[in-house]
Amino acid sequence: MARLLIGVVLIASLASAGCAERPPARSGDQRDSRDIVLAMDGQSIDGKVAPDSTLELLLRRQNLPAEAVGAILASIVGVFDPRDLRANQAYRVTRTLDGIFREFRYQIDADRTLFVNAVLGGDTFKAQVITQPREFVVEAIAVEIGRGGSLVGGLEARGENVTLALDLATIFGGEVDFNSDLQPGDRMEVLFERAVRNGEFAGYGRIKAATLENEGRRLQAILFEDSDGRAAYFDENGRSLKRQFLKSPLPFDPQVTSRFAMRRVHPVHGDVRAHLGVDYHAPVGTAVKAVASGVVDFAGMSGAAGRMVRIRHAGGYQTAYLHLSAFAPGIHVGARVTQNDLIGKVGSSGTTTGPHLDYRIIRNGTYVDPQAELKRMPKGEPIASSRRADFDRVRDEQLGQMTTLLAAAATKAPAAPSGK
Repeated sequence: MARLLIGVVLIASLASAGCAERPPARSGDQRDSRDIVLAMDGQSIDGKVAPDSTLELLLRRQNLPAEAVGAILASIVGVFDPRDLRANQAYRVTRTLDGIFREFRYQIDADRTLFVNAVLGGDTFKAQVITQPREFVVEAIAVEIGRGGSLVGGLEARGENVTLALDLATIFGGEVDFNSDLQPGDRMEVLFERAVRNGEFAGYGRIKAATLENEGRRLQAILFEDSDGRAAYFDENGRSLKRQFLKSPLPFDPQVTSRFAMRRVHPVHGDVRAHLGVDYHAPVGTAVKAVASGVVDFAGMSGAAGRMVRIRHAGGYQTAYLHLSAFAPGIHVGARVTQNDLIGKVGSSGTTTGPHLDYRIIRNGTYVDPQAELKRMPKGEPIASSRRADFDRVRDEQLGQMTTLLAAAATKAPAAPSGK
């Protein structure tokens, strides 16, 4: 009994001593709330699927043994068709620190991810497709174009993805040529949906409203369902932003190197000739889009024009796209295309001094200045009068929300990049 009593007293004394050395945390005391940093037990490599890649080639490029690649592909076939692999989609390969394969994941689309995990010591693999819906958060951002800058650069400097800029170019594509019309001091304000999955950026949803101040004019875009129930963009007066022709067949930042002219010194031959289009300097492989819906009436080699696509449109118009490096799949004589469809890629085929796109408009058989012709084209159709009150309400709500969010953001420090 005496020994037991001594033991109890000794334990109590030690407990008391321990409490004295580390008193309860006071308010604001962070000593007991620090995260425990665990040693890294794996390494991940993130990438985007190359345009010429297959699933087998992608896995082989990760230096996986041939038998492992075969086993992984065999596990995938039951849940995902490898032929559905798409270029530019994200993937991740994770290994242990000693290089053993642990996991492969591939983003099938906005909500589905293919997972392949090593099991049974890494000798076999389990594949599954998991649906992970995204959540959408409405945000607003304002960007001013600096000297020598662009909308792409301005948005990227704020941590946004180039996709947001391309979406804006599509919305305003009938009013603004983002390759040549933006000037220093121009300003873009955007109300948009940011997609988030498990707390991480997962793309963009809809652009709900946008305002562009360009060389003294103010352009606005409001997302609203048209009379057929389809989402479309309208200006502040309820007139559709969709035009018969886009202002440009290229995405951002190509430079206009030569304009339409009846007399110009040819850069290769040195003599004076007419230049019947607009030249855009752009890297080889840059996507070329149809500026309007129509039917392809020529697709092939055309002497000095190189690889050329010509499209016939309503109203007696044709458009031509010269010096391409390649045609898009499905582009052939008789093929129907819709505005913004991919028709080819920039190149330097034919007689050129370097990669560029020569873009031309033909009206009733005569070449016309593309930039001047687009200015003469009519504005979009107005919204139905029966829906005008609903449009006015949505416009005021969305523009008001954008103003409120921008004002709130102006009082905060710049956020870390979140759209990469």
